[in-house]
Amino acid sequence: MLGVDISASAIKGARELARSRRIHNIAFECADAQVHRFPLERFDLATSRFGTMFFDDPVAAFANVRRALRPAGRLVMMVWQARERNEWDVAIRRSLAGSGRSAAVASAGPDPFSLADPRTVRGILEAAGFAGIAFTDVHEPVYYGADVSAALDWVRGFACTSQLLGRLDPAAAARALGRLREMLAAHLSGDGICTPSQ
Repeated sequence: MLGVDISASAIKGARELARSRRIHNIAFECADAQVHRFPLERFDLATSRFGTMFFDDPVAAFANVRRALRPAGRLVMMVWQARERNEWDVAIRRSLAGSGRSAAVASAGPDPFSLADPRTVRGILEAAGFAGIAFTDVHEPVYYGADVSAALDWVRGFACTSQLLGRLDPAAAARALGRLREMLAAHLSGDGICTPSQ
């Protein structure tokens, strides 16, 4: 098995986790899956959990992944459905905007919802050489952390959150963070902080 991520810290964390669990049949590389020179027709399965939405050139990136798969190989990926169907995103933007409105979505930077439309995704994957494309509707909660402080730290790390906060003056940013903290606290249960997602 091979784990690939463009983030050096993610690769470091994955290596440490594999070591702590004594998993020895996996290697990790800090690389960009869009252009990395994978061995041709080497793998039976390629998986991604919330990563493929950020490809700069999806057709070229998926074609690169396809070349690494054997002829009967499979790609399995999880991506977000439409923005408005994901309570976590709507709640965060409303908290940051205040007054019950949703903060404007930043136009710059990667779009976590870029693969939300099945017809668009089918076209991209077919152009990249994939066939037998199927979609499964998944409804699972997003876990933010065990408590409000951990959840707030995680949410503040989102690109959309930092961009929206960066547009505000310090006092307005402090108020927005207070609203965000209240929203997260409202979702606190015995299992930590979760919101529905699709």
